[in-house]
Amino acid sequence: MMQENMAGAHLIWMLILALVVVIPFWRICQKAGYPGILGLLSIVPIANIALIYFLAFARWPAHKSVQQDPSS
Repeated sequence: MMQENMAGAHLIWMLILALVVVIPFWRICQKAGYPGILGLLSIVPIANIALIYFLAFARWPAHKSVQQDPSS
């Protein structure tokens, strides 16, 4: 009985931590001009590191539209 309660509490804790990580990555991807769903990669081992490097070194579509706007 005690182990069932601990397993449920562990699952809830993992979901909360996943949301704490995924939501900022989701917003970063959206602001960079990529689909927000890429933020889900932040909870996948190895893919999260690839996502960080991708965001750090890729040309962001959001920056391309700002650079091409001659009115600014």
